[in-house]
Amino acid sequence: METLNPRVRLAWAIGAVVTAAFLGVGAAATDRFVLGVGLWIAVTVAGLALALGLVFVVLRYRVWRFAVRDDDLYLERGVLTRVNTVVPYVRVQHVDTQRGPVERALGLSSVVVYTAGSRGADVTVPGLTPERADDLQEQLRRLAIESEREIDAV
Repeated sequence: METLNPRVRLAWAIGAVVTAAFLGVGAAATDRFVLGVGLWIAVTVAGLALALGLVFVVLRYRVWRFAVRDDDLYLERGVLTRVNTVVPYVRVQHVDTQRGPVERALGLSSVVVYTAGSRGADVTVPGLTPERADDLQEQLRRLAIESEREIDAV
């Protein structure tokens, strides 16, 4: 089983900071126009959201694992609800790599595996170095082609 690059924790933490800031601003606006009890409510809301977000980041990183197996891609993830996903290569339609602005700044990339079947069945492997993401993309592409050939041969 492979783990994610440790820098993904920083990317997720940045997301937690942004979320906490928005919640703090929302609480400040609500306080100003509805409650009128003072700025401390906004600071408290933002602080609690940030603390919970950072704890979630640590727990999320500890749980996230994936493995490229003989017949499928296997993923384990989830903090409150554990999710184990098995993606058979025969179901893989195509594979992309993605790098958002935060990921680019941190030298990270994600691999997105698009599958045949129901809507929302796509899976993402975040927190990879660009080199590892390119290798994984190529490996999954190759395995998907091989599994398709095996099906056609039968």
